Amino acid sequence: MNFPRRRFLRLAAGAATLPAIPRLARAQSYPTRTVTIIVPFAAGGPTDVCTRIIGDHMSRTLGQQFIVENVVGAGGTTGSTRAMRATPDGYTIQMGQTGTHAASVAVYPNLAYRPDVDFEPIGLVVVPPILIVARKDFPANDLKEFMAYARANPDKLNMAHAGVGSITHFTGLLLNTMLGIKPTLVPFTGSAPAINALVAGQVDYILDPPPDIVQQLYGGILKVYAIASPTRSPILPDVPTTIEAGLPEFQVTSWYGLFAPKGTPKPILDKLTDSLDAALDNEIVRKRLLDLACDIPDKAERGQARLAALVKSEIARWVPIIRAANIKE
Repeated sequence: MNFPRRRFLRLAAGAATLPAIPRLARAQSYPTRTVTIIVPFAAGGPTDVCTRIIGDHMSRTLGQQFIVENVVGAGGTTGSTRAMRATPDGYTIQMGQTGTHAASVAVYPNLAYRPDVDFEPIGLVVVPPILIVARKDFPANDLKEFMAYARANPDKLNMAHAGVGSITHFTGLLLNTMLGIKPTLVPFTGSAPAINALVAGQVDYILDPPPDIVQQLYGGILKVYAIASPTRSPILPDVPTTIEAGLPEFQVTSWYGLFAPKGTPKPILDKLTDSLDAALDNEIVRKRLLDLACDIPDKAERGQARLAALVKSEIARWVPIIRAANIKE
């Protein structure tokens, strides 16, 4: 039977839209089951702690449970690779950060993903500062003494980090390069076990964001020498900046952001972005994050486009620094 051309084209056009209808319906009803947030570091570390605070509020906003899955290894790139390869349906997302989505490009020459291409940005979560911290009985009492001791005793020092390419790794190596020292590097599966080793006196120092270390600082269990930001933290008012402490050229900030696999439908991304925004506006959530010395991005700094731009700018910033410092896997 011969179809008139106009009728054939109408039928063909209708058939072409059929696959889109179920996708749209799924996006409108999302979420209908548990959402997994992959944290590419061990439980208890700063990435993990911030994720659980945000995920708890997002669960209540969207009416489904948000659970955390800790996938450790390779400075966070193992978990990031799993997130990148997940089905792009909004039920597996990731908390990425400076190490996994910027520094990793320079540290890992065979990185399985492209941070600025293979993910859909959901939004920036927090911008924690970096602290220079040592075990309680470390001989130095301030940053100048720490630098002098490190330069005089480089072979005796060991530095903990949360895996090659993590924030604690590349910021620590950057500091070491500035000081001209090469201490023994002691890797862990995340910041939390590294901090435990520091408290136990098994390692000498670490560079770390504050969420998993604030309580130890309050209790005087560890020594903190400086915060690598232009201004002091209101939560840690007695901690000098690196500018005040004698190392003004060491200015480092970290950041955490939520990402989804490439191809996740825009309506689903928008729901996730809106629920993240609601969490960051909630006074209880804000207090919990601020109590951990985390800076919360202003409205203008949030959203998908801003996080996408941040990833590109951070790759452009960190790759030359890391390569110049000869920081390698």
